[in-house]
Amino acid sequence: MNDDLLLQQRVLDELEFEPSVAAAHIGVSARAGVVTLTGHVGSYTEKYAAERAARRVRGVKAVAMELEVRLPEDRKVADDEIAERAVRILNWDVAVPADKITVRVEHGMVTLGGEVAWQFQRNAAEQDIRKLSGVRAVINNITVAPQVQAEDVHAKIRAALERSAEVEANGIGVSVTGGKVTLTGTVGDWTEREEIVRAAWAAPGVTEVYDELVVAGT
Repeated sequence: MNDDLLLQQRVLDELEFEPSVAAAHIGVSARAGVVTLTGHVGSYTEKYAAERAARRVRGVKAVAMELEVRLPEDRKVADDEIAERAVRILNWDVAVPADKITVRVEHGMVTLGGEVAWQFQRNAAEQDIRKLSGVRAVINNITVAPQVQAEDVHAKIRAALERSAEVEANGIGVSVTGGKVTLTGTVGDWTEREEIVRAAWAAPGVTEVYDELVVAGT
C-alpha cells in the first residue's frame, strides 16, 4: 500500500472512531499529505468534528473541506429564528461582548461582524453559533483590535509556551509585527502544534497568526 492509500485509510479509520461523526456519508482522498473530505453531514458541528478528526492523523499536512451540510427536513429552521437564537446565545455567554457583535443570517449561513479586544472572544462567538440547529455555515468577520505593543505580545506568548506541559518551547520561534505573529520550528505532533497556536492567539492584541510550524515525520 503506497503512502497516499495508507493515509487515506488512517483518516477513514479515525472518522469511524469519532462518535460525533457519521462516517458512512464521508469520502476521503489523500495526496502528498493533503486530505480532502467530501460527502455530506447532518450539522455544522459534525462538519467541524470531521475536520478535527482528520487533522489528528499522523502524516496529515492539510485538510480540504468539501463536505456539505444537509439538514433533515424536520431540522430546517427559518433565518429569523436562527438570528433570534444567535443573539440570545451570544448574550448568555459571559465571555462574549455581545453588544460589539453583529449577526446576519441568510439561508442558514450566519455571518458575524463587529470588533472585540481578544481573539478568544472572537472564537467563543463562533463556537456559540456552531451549536445552533439549522446553521449551515458560520462566516466569522469579527475583527480583533490590537491593544498592546508588539514587545508585550512576544513576551506573553513566550511565557505561555514555557508554562505549557505540552510544548518544548526552546525550539519554537516567535516573531511579532504589530498584531501579526509568525510561528516557526519543529514540533512532535499535532497536539503540540495546536497548543502553540492557541497560546499565540490567546495573547492580547494578536490579530493574525501565521503557522509555519512543521510536525516531525510529516
